[in-house]
Amino acid sequence: MTKEYKGWDEFDAGSVLFSFKKETKVSDIATTLPENRPYSESNSYTASVADWRVLKPVFNPDYCIHCQFCWIYCPDMSIISRDQKMVGIDMEHCKGCGICVEVCPTSPKSLLMFPEQKDEKEALAEWPKKESKKEK
Repeated sequence: MTKEYKGWDEFDAGSVLFSFKKETKVSDIATTLPENRPYSESNSYTASVADWRVLKPVFNPDYCIHCQFCWIYCPDMSIISRDQKMVGIDMEHCKGCGICVEVCPTSPKSLLMFPEQKDEKEALAEWPKKESKKEK
């Protein structure tokens, strides 16, 4: 018997979608690497949602203070963090919502939204520069 899974557009309005499989206990999710987590079939980690994106977040490590706000607030766990340091973005599962950019406290931000087709090197070259204290 093959189990049939619903597509993202087939869920009823108001449905509760659980992140993890009901039959699996998750005791310490913060220290469990994403690839080892028991995600449910309705979680976007199990299927790519990258084709939804019009804009994508680009990460500039030169401005990151590793506050982890982006990791905490990302609704799809698309922020890759290792040893409490932001190391990148899982573009296979990022849907381009921009929440990570909104919660980033640095100035300029360490995450900015760019068009999906923009090359990462081009985006980094266009990054706003830090203002020196003398300019303020």
